[in-house]
Amino acid sequence: MRELFSAILNFFKAGPDKPLITDNMEKAKALFNSKQRSLFISITLGYAFFYVCRLNFSVVKKPLMDAGILDANQIGTMGMVFFFTYAIGKFTNSFIADRCNIKRFMPFGLFMVSVISIFMGVGLHYVLMVLFWGMVGWFQSFGAGPSIIALNQWVTGKKRGTYYGVWFASHNIGAGLTYLITSVVVLHYGWRAGFWMPGMLCLIASILMFKFMSDRPKACGLPTPYELNGEKDPTIETKDKSVGSLQWTVIKNPAVWILGLSSACCYVTRYAIESWGIVFLTAEKGYTMLGASSLLTTMQFAGIFGTCLCGLISDKFFKHKRNVPCLIFGIFYALSVAAFVWGPKEYDWINWVSMCVYGFTMGSLVCYLGGLMAVDICPKRATGAAMGMIGLFSYIGASLQEKVSGYLINCGKTMVNGHAVYDFHAASVFWVGAAVVSCVLALLVWNVKVKE
Repeated sequence: MRELFSAILNFFKAGPDKPLITDNMEKAKALFNSKQRSLFISITLGYAFFYVCRLNFSVVKKPLMDAGILDANQIGTMGMVFFFTYAIGKFTNSFIADRCNIKRFMPFGLFMVSVISIFMGVGLHYVLMVLFWGMVGWFQSFGAGPSIIALNQWVTGKKRGTYYGVWFASHNIGAGLTYLITSVVVLHYGWRAGFWMPGMLCLIASILMFKFMSDRPKACGLPTPYELNGEKDPTIETKDKSVGSLQWTVIKNPAVWILGLSSACCYVTRYAIESWGIVFLTAEKGYTMLGASSLLTTMQFAGIFGTCLCGLISDKFFKHKRNVPCLIFGIFYALSVAAFVWGPKEYDWINWVSMCVYGFTMGSLVCYLGGLMAVDICPKRATGAAMGMIGLFSYIGASLQEKVSGYLINCGKTMVNGHAVYDFHAASVFWVGAAVVSCVLALLVWNVKVKE
């Protein structure tokens, strides 16, 4: 047993530094750029597939409810367990990832997610469904932290916001593909296929990620991006400190806690729309499943513009500071959710406009609050710890949202002529209120100093 445990640790452990390529800097730079490009594409598309095997459950919720297999409260419990295990996993695994070979760590998580998803399509007892979905949540946490650690290893601080924003579009790409493709598959082949098809796609993606990703530059015999570009390396100031001590400074930083709480409220609203949006649109506004999925797909692609542009906007126009654009996007985020849930159902254009605005601002805010602002103010060798702290808060918020939303929706259910009718008023107040609180909390870290 000890030998097995040691073998597992050695498999995931970051590789040792290799002798640097010093005889031909042009060759080193070309190799660095090639590996940087390959890694960036791998983590962006790879993390998109994590979402394919996460939001597929949002698509199968209504069919499961209509078939009487699960009710809204049970589905809320499953969602709560998923986000709770994801929150704990994102905290612990992001700390661990600071010491790991990302090339192996991240693809392994996606591989396990794909296998469990395929098993869930078999059709299990409710208790086993909760257990398996909780396991999916745990292995989902192998995605975000390692992605940001890889970015910090291969990209300088001057370009971090731009690269981070583009990478963050992976959320929207994965979600958009899920709403559109999985909905069509479920419509034609049933809810089981809503687990099988995403599972197979993620299995293939995990293999490709392992092939095309790389460990940190030094482990590849390459200089750091700072050395390559002649810039000051911020890790030099902390080279005499252990990773553990740097991670502890992250835990003690009050600004990280405030950002975590702000992100938690933002995630309440985010996952309310992503997890219950199809149910809300079909039950409250009379959409078909395909029509509701199309609307949410459009929202996700609007989010791609938000995530891609938010880092560039803050880097180019606000000197790498995120507070001003965060406030602007936060205000429009709350207003767009209010228009979506309280707009008259007979005016369909309100739903489309509000979801496009919501998608853009949500993509931007989740990018800022969900990690970038914390990474900016924390030591770069403790990036995983920063992501872990924010992730813990964020997904505890998402976890509580699932249970609270499911409970409020189920309490508003009445039977009319043998059909379930849902009242979403209490849930919608909860969703809009969380967006407002998130915006207010973010103001409390307005003047926190950014570390290069």
